Amino acid sequence: MSDVTPADLPHEDWGVFGRPLFLDEEARALSRVGVVDVGSNSVRLVIFDGAARSPAYFYNEKIMCGLGAGLRETGRLNPEGKIRAMSAIKRFQKLANGMGIPPLTAVATAAMREAEDGPEFREEIERETGLNLWVIDGEEEARLSAQGVLLGWPEADGLVCDIGGSSMELAVVSNGQVGKRITSPLGPLKLQGIKGGRKGLKEHIAPIMEELVQTMGRTHKRIYLVGGSWRAIARIDMERRNYPLHVLHEYRMSSRAVTDTIKFIRKSDMTELRAKTGTSSARMSLVPIASEVLRQLVRNFHPKEICVSSYGIREGMLYEQMPDSIRQRDPLIEACRFSERKDARMPGFGRNLHDFIAPIFRARHYEKMRLIRAACLLHDVTWRAHPDYRAEVCFDNATRANLGGLTHNERIFLGVALLHRYKNSRENTPFSDLIAMLSDKEVLEAEVLGKAMRFGAMFTVARPQDVAKLDYFPKKKLLRLMLEPDAEDLFGEVTEARFNSLAASLGAETEVKLRRKRS
Repeated sequence: MSDVTPADLPHEDWGVFGRPLFLDEEARALSRVGVVDVGSNSVRLVIFDGAARSPAYFYNEKIMCGLGAGLRETGRLNPEGKIRAMSAIKRFQKLANGMGIPPLTAVATAAMREAEDGPEFREEIERETGLNLWVIDGEEEARLSAQGVLLGWPEADGLVCDIGGSSMELAVVSNGQVGKRITSPLGPLKLQGIKGGRKGLKEHIAPIMEELVQTMGRTHKRIYLVGGSWRAIARIDMERRNYPLHVLHEYRMSSRAVTDTIKFIRKSDMTELRAKTGTSSARMSLVPIASEVLRQLVRNFHPKEICVSSYGIREGMLYEQMPDSIRQRDPLIEACRFSERKDARMPGFGRNLHDFIAPIFRARHYEKMRLIRAACLLHDVTWRAHPDYRAEVCFDNATRANLGGLTHNERIFLGVALLHRYKNSRENTPFSDLIAMLSDKEVLEAEVLGKAMRFGAMFTVARPQDVAKLDYFPKKKLLRLMLEPDAEDLFGEVTEARFNSLAASLGAETEVKLRRKRS
C-alpha cells in the first residue's frame, strides 16, 4: 500500500474538514510553546505541544509558592514564597533548555504588580535566570484569561471570571472577541486577613461586588469560571452530586447547585473533603473564602449557567500568538486530526470514512455533524490497545482526553460511538453510569454512528466510496449498499454481519446491489 495519504496531496479538496492546520508552516511554528505563569498562589510551567489551535499539554508542573500570602498586611511578597518561586523558575528554565524549547514566555500577575518589592524581585529573576518576566496589569490579565476561554470554547458568550490568589478579574466575551474588562481585590489570599469571621468577609466583599455589577452589568446569561479555587469548588460540587465524569473543563452548574455546594462546604470536614477530591491542602485552605466570593458573584449577576474552564491565562498567551486564520478553526476537529495523524494506522482515512457513512446522517444539524467528523477521525487511534480492551480504551480516550469544544454529554456521545466502533454490544460495560447521562435517543444515535464506522472500516482502501456506496432511506426504513463490480469480494461474511447489525440499530431492512460492469 502506498504511504501517500490525502494529507500529502497539495491540491486535495478538503471539503467540510478543511486542510489540517498542523500541515501549515504558520501553525508549525506554534507547535511547541513554553509558558511560565508567576501567580499570587502558584508558579507553573506549561509546555504546549501539537496542533496549534488545540494544543496538548506536553509538560505541566506547578509549585504552590504563596507569593501573595500576607501581601495585604505587609505590602511585600512572602519571603518564603520568593525563595520557592525562584527555585521553581530556575528548574523550569533548566527543563525547557533540556527539551530544546524556544525562549519561555513568562507572565506575572497581581502579587508581583502590587507588592512594593515586586520590581526588585522581577530584576532578580531576570538576573539569576535570564527570564524576561512580563508583569501585567489587571485588565490585561482579564483579557488574556478571556482569550484562554476562547481558545477552547470559541462560541463562548458571557462573563469570564478568573480568580487568582490576590485578585479576581472579569471580562465580557462574545462573537470570538474580548470586550469590557475589570480587575478587583477579591483573591482569597488577599481576603485571608479580613476580620470578623464569615460575617466580616461577607460585608467586605458586598460593596466591591456591587461595584463590579455596576461596571459589567447583570445581563450575562453565562459565567465562565477560570482559576484553581473555582476548579476546587467545582470538584466538590461533583462529589456532592456523585457526578460520574471527573473532567472539569466544560463542567456546568446551575446557580442553585452552586448555592447548595457552598452550604455543603460550610458543614463538611475540609480534611475529608480534600482527601475525597484530591485537592492540595494549600488550595483547600482557600476554598471557604473563595466560596463566599462565588456565592456573592452568583447572587449579584444572576447567571442561568455557570461553566468551568480549565483554560485561562496560559492558554490565552498561546492564543495571543495565533493569527485570525488559526483562531477561526474548530479546536475539536484540529485535535482529532492531530491525533489521527499521530496514532492512526491509516492517517487520512477518517475523512474518507466520514464521506462513506455520511448518507446515513443527512438530516443532522451542524453540532451533531462535527461530532460525527470527530468520531471518524478518532475511530482507529487506539488500535494498539489489546483487542479485548480496545472498546473500553476508545470510550475512556474520548471521555477523558484533553479535547476542547466539547460538552460533557458530547464527550460521552463520542465515547459510546467509539465503543461501538469495536464492539457490537454495550452489555457488561463498566461505563453504564456515564452512558446513563445520555437520553435513549442519544445513545441510539451514538450506537448507529459506531456501527456505521465499524462497517465502513471493512473497506480499508484509500477511498471506500470508490468501491461501494451506502444509502439510507428513513421513510422506507431501507439501508442500501451498492457495490462496484470489483468490490464483490470485499463483502464477505464479517462485512455482511456488520452491515446487518447497523441496519438492526436503524430498524431498517437491507438491500445489497452489485453494479453491472460496462460492456
